[in-house]
Amino acid sequence: MEQQTPEQELTIESPRQFKALSHPLRQRLLLALGGQPATAAELAAALDSRKSTVAHHLKVLQEAGVVRIVETRKVRGGSEHLYRRTARRITVAGRDAGPTTALLGAVAEECAKAPREPLLSLRHLRLTAAQAARLAATLQALVDEAVEAPDGEPVHGVLVALYEQGAGRD
Repeated sequence: MEQQTPEQELTIESPRQFKALSHPLRQRLLLALGGQPATAAELAAALDSRKSTVAHHLKVLQEAGVVRIVETRKVRGGSEHLYRRTARRITVAGRDAGPTTALLGAVAEECAKAPREPLLSLRHLRLTAAQAARLAATLQALVDEAVEAPDGEPVHGVLVALYEQGAGRD
């Protein structure tokens, strides 16, 4: 099977996709697959989880169209699948808090296991609609224009959020 490269962006819209993203381990699997394809065994070792558990969650993600098998290899009389995300960037349509909560939980777990102290910064700013749009475009451009190092270099997570606080917040 040929190695397929991921699409640029996938928008999560269907109930099946939202459900697939609602589990913290599935979020962590997507983060782990952000750099390069991996097998269920490799992912299980990297995430300190059981291979059978990882395989189950990969199947859910595959059925939701978020990951795909890019290669199948014969090993010890069986088959081993190599998984890859279907898109480099995954965005969520709508305002459902479930996937956001799961994503933030997965990021928190990743940060807790980071070998060095992660950069985390939360700042509240009063912005006009035009300022917020300009800042969002600048942040998106920074992420889009980041050049990846060759294979073998450490994978870094980048989480960018810009949101308007709900009413009653100062």
